[in-house]
Amino acid sequence: MSLTGHLSQARSVLSLVLAGGKGERLAPLTTPRAKPAVPFGGKYRIIDFTLSNCINSTIKKIAVITQYKSLSLDRHVQLGWQRLVSPELGEFIYTVPAQQQVGERWYSGTADAVFQNIFFIEKINLPYLLVLSGDHIYKMDYSEMLDFHIQHGALSTIAAIEVDTDSARAFGVMQVDEDGRIIGFEEKPAEPKTIPGKPGQCLASMGIYLFNTDDIIHSLKKDAASSSSHDFGKNIIPELIKTGRVFAYNFQDENKKNAKYWRDVGTIDAYWEANMDLVSVDPQLNLYDEHWPIRTHQRQCPPVKFVFAQEYPGGRLGHALDSIVSDGCIISGGRVLNSVLSPNVRINSWAEVQESILMENVEIGRKCKIRRAIIDKNVFIPSETIIGYDPEEDRKRFHVSPSGIVVVPKAIISSLS
Repeated sequence: MSLTGHLSQARSVLSLVLAGGKGERLAPLTTPRAKPAVPFGGKYRIIDFTLSNCINSTIKKIAVITQYKSLSLDRHVQLGWQRLVSPELGEFIYTVPAQQQVGERWYSGTADAVFQNIFFIEKINLPYLLVLSGDHIYKMDYSEMLDFHIQHGALSTIAAIEVDTDSARAFGVMQVDEDGRIIGFEEKPAEPKTIPGKPGQCLASMGIYLFNTDDIIHSLKKDAASSSSHDFGKNIIPELIKTGRVFAYNFQDENKKNAKYWRDVGTIDAYWEANMDLVSVDPQLNLYDEHWPIRTHQRQCPPVKFVFAQEYPGGRLGHALDSIVSDGCIISGGRVLNSVLSPNVRINSWAEVQESILMENVEIGRKCKIRRAIIDKNVFIPSETIIGYDPEEDRKRFHVSPSGIVVVPKAIISSLS
């Protein structure tokens, strides 16, 4: 299809980004904020990947559906994203808070979150509705999925990725025929059905749904009148499959790597591992692709500064190796290894930071030793503090993940000082 055709079709899509979940498995990082607003990769927020996919796919009518502790997410979208669209051309990126427009309850499921915004959907009145999750890390051209949807005359199209059987138990698992039509769907099955001819592999839903707007409005109204759990995976999709017009779209990765990259960073361990991959020599996620940029809001900060080069025994040497160091950071006689530093982090003399994620405005005091830790924004770590070396001591003061990652939340400031 021509570029003009792609643009025309993309303009007929309304994208709803579901960003209202609590993200309880990512606590305490989600204690002060919604999961999509959690920082990632130094300068980004998790939601930046979904929103970048929309903009790069020329989809510029976007509503971010919020509910839980949405202040920082609202501010991030307003400051970093609304300038990328043109209201004069009918483009927008809104944050839409839960409003109890169709009842007196808050969102009770993914389908209910969309249903409670049905007046907005009807007012925008576009042929296609794209429902996305705001808390996954991946790069995807949604316009290609739209092409597939139209060509197949689908009522609904679901993006799918192959995963191993063990991982599939956490997802919706699809069965398809030779034409890609979905003939079975189970949400988080105990015994996932594998892909024919590929033992040990299952076809998992990525939580990316494309609908014909009129059809999904009808389905949502019908579901809202029932006693279901009002969830796309558990209720809406199984009902739509009965029509024979629901298709699986094989995930086409814009990451340009050998293996397809899609991550749910929904636990502390998964979040830490995804960040640590970024500092490897050849990371799985390519952040340096000019053809598929990941955008964000970023403050105007001074350049990174490394000071003190006294290498003699006992001297101070300010340096960072195999690390991501964002604008505004000062490595002042400290040592940083295999770590991700967000803007305006300061590492003071003789401190050592290894395999850690330091968020904005963190300061590490002199002679601290930090290892395998996540330190939230605005935390000052007093001099000579040791974190990540004694699991029992760490558990007395901090949250420690199953694999031993220590999380120092914002609220810990006073107790450490």
